[in-house]
Order: sequence, then structure tokens, then C-alpha cells
Amino acid sequence: MDSIALFNQTTLECSRLITQRYSTSFTLGIKTLDKKFHLPIYAIYGFVRLADEIVDTFHSQDKQTLLSRFKTDTFESISTGISLNPVLHAFQLIVNQYQIDLGLIEAFLHSMEMDLDFKNYDDTRYHEYIYGSAEVVGLMCLKVFCEGDSTMYERLREPARKLGSAFQKVNFLRDIKSDYLERGRVYFPAVDYLKFNNTAKLLIEMDIQKDFDDSQVGIENLPVGAKFGVRIAYLYYQKLFNKIKGMPADVLLQKRIRIPNSQKLTLLLGSYFETKLGLL
Repeated sequence: MDSIALFNQTTLECSRLITQRYSTSFTLGIKTLDKKFHLPIYAIYGFVRLADEIVDTFHSQDKQTLLSRFKTDTFESISTGISLNPVLHAFQLIVNQYQIDLGLIEAFLHSMEMDLDFKNYDDTRYHEYIYGSAEVVGLMCLKVFCEGDSTMYERLREPARKLGSAFQKVNFLRDIKSDYLERGRVYFPAVDYLKFNNTAKLLIEMDIQKDFDDSQVGIENLPVGAKFGVRIAYLYYQKLFNKIKGMPADVLLQKRIRIPNSQKLTLLLGSYFETKLGLL
């Protein structure tokens, strides 16, 4: 392996390490994909995770300046084909290899900027935020899965958006307490955290279920090397969603619904065998 190849490989492995540290479930999900997709998806997650940390973690820093610098560095790395930031270098490798639309990256970073400016979301901002923070991440992954097949990408684009939207809305419900108390955010339009009740929760759940339902046709038509992993992620999130649906609204206001790592592994293994045996 020459020096450049070694550098490239090392930066991709840095993103894999970030994924492993920050998301047990996502790491397990990636491992069910065809091996050729592992490092590209790790690279996308590493980029997304770094941006998310800027807006959610570094409270003692000037987040606006950090995010602005990160945005500039991101597009410069894509343009020049190099960055000494290992996460950005890994990401630009994948963006350039799979021709990921720069508009998707712009939309994602715009949603991160929205987290710095908005605490309450109206309907327009809510959908704008979900598109940039979640749907475009699914579309970046879809670009990788389609491997240059633009016809397939366009056919699966809308279902991929729906799946990303469903995942994000489940996260919003799960994190409603911490988003409000730690960050002062309420993402759901027209929802007053202090008056959140079972009626409001049910309306949100109906919307999420529709997204899940609309995404299934896309999952079934993914390439073989991606279908299995995405299907497992779908089943895992459905089970998390079902757990949340079984909780009254006031419980969500008191604690974050968690699934221990041991149960995550059990859920993923169960989903594996259900899918493998054609039970679902």
C-alpha cells in the first residue's frame, strides 16, 4: 500500500471508530451491509456525527464560528480532494467517488445551522429541518448503494426520504425531554412541551407510521448488498417506535426511552433471522 492509499484507508478507519464509539446500533446495522459498503457508510456517519457534535456538545465554544469553519473546510476538501481533518478527508473520498450531490451536503449543514437559531419550529421549518438533518443523509447512503445507477437512484429517492424522515421523527419523540430541557428545542410544530399529551403524541405517531409504510417499497427494491442491512434498520426502528407507542406521553416527558446494548443486539439478531427466514 502506497503512502496516499495508507492515508486514505486510515482516515476511513477513523470514521469507523467514531461510528463505533457513538452508535452501537448503527455500527451493528452497517455490519449487515455488503462489506464494500462498510467504509463509505462509516465515512458519511463520521461527517454527520462531527457536525452534530458542534451544535449539540461544544457549549463553551462559539458554535456558529465552528460550524462556519467546518462548512468551509468541507466544501474545500471536496473541491481539492484532500483534508488534513481525517473525517473530512474520508467524507470527500466518498462524495467524489459516488458523485454525491453537493446540494444534499448544503441542506444537511443548513439544518445544523437551524439548530443554532431556532428553538420552536413551525410546519415549514419542521419539514425543512427533517429534510436536511435526516432525509438527505439517507439519500447520501442511497447514492452509495446505487453505485452510479442514476435510474435506480431516482426510483428509490422518495422512499429513502420517507425512511430517513421516520427515523428522525422517532428520535424526536424519544428525545423530547432532553431536546427541551438541555437545548430548549421543540421540533414538532404547534406542540407545547409543557402541555404535551396523549392526543398530540398519537397524531405524531400516525404521521411516523405513514412514513414507515411509504418507505417499504424502496427497501424491497434496493440492491441485494444493501437491502438486508436497511431492512434490519427498518425493523429495529419499528420496534423502538412500538416501545415508544406503548408509553404514555407523560413518561416521555420524564425520561428518554432507551434500549440497552444487550437488547439492541437481541433485536438486531432477531430481525436478522426474521428477514433471513422470510418471516417479515
